[in-house]
Amino acid sequence: MTDPVIRALDASDAHLFDTLPDPLGAREGHRLTRFRPEWLRVALRDGAVVARGAWWGGPDDTEPLTVNWFDVAEGEEEAGAALLRTAPWQVELELNPPGTWREDPALRAAAEARFAAARAAGYEPLVERFLYRWTPECGLPGRPGRLEFRPEPDDEVFLHALRRIHSVTLDAHALLDIEEGGPDRAARSDLEFFHWCPSPRAWWQVAYTPGGDLAGIHIPVHNPSGPCVGFIGVVPEQRGHGYALDLLAECTHFLAARGAGFVSAATDRGNVPMARAFARAGYPVTRERINFRAPRG
Repeated sequence: MTDPVIRALDASDAHLFDTLPDPLGAREGHRLTRFRPEWLRVALRDGAVVARGAWWGGPDDTEPLTVNWFDVAEGEEEAGAALLRTAPWQVELELNPPGTWREDPALRAAAEARFAAARAAGYEPLVERFLYRWTPECGLPGRPGRLEFRPEPDDEVFLHALRRIHSVTLDAHALLDIEEGGPDRAARSDLEFFHWCPSPRAWWQVAYTPGGDLAGIHIPVHNPSGPCVGFIGVVPEQRGHGYALDLLAECTHFLAARGAGFVSAATDRGNVPMARAFARAGYPVTRERINFRAPRG
């Protein structure tokens, strides 16, 4: 067997990316994603594509932020590992299999082959997540009416809320930021993401109890692929009242009132309170996401 040839694509041969089977339905999951041809890479064996990866970033980003499409042909885990290992960008990898991948033997085998290739390239599993997609057919969630929502122009108010929210959190990415730089780093990382999204800053809202105490924040945004729930967070002293549902319902109404034909969202599988809020708000799980940390060092 010949060694694989690993190469980047460009606009002239980007069609090669589509020659590999797509058992996990990545193309359907990325139908609104815009990939740059120069950030597509393939591994070829005897002229045939045996592994592929699509690196992705926003339209103004000079380097990719994630690998969000990665496939290997059957038995080609090592070629896939080499594809990842030799890439000029070592960034987080995410795989988005259908929600049924654990129960379907063929889907499970395909997913696990990609996991194995990622681990062989030095990637470490970080978290498994639920991906949601609300549409008007789901019906708007009821607004409990327990909180007062206000826009807030001062970023420091959001930073203060985020530090409090992340002082007790179940979110794996926030916990990683806290491990590496403390709650302030986690808060600033979220704030940077909110500003990165190409939607109005004026959309961000703070929620207060009838007594005037801070309850939490919700951040409706558009990312480059469309409207989504950017963030839902309840401060620790207000937890136990189910306020995550209040925040999520308001966020959904806010985006729907501005013409959203769908609203995407995600939460960690281990964040049971937030997953429960999504279920109560009528958000169906459409896919799952497995995030891998890039190799260290």
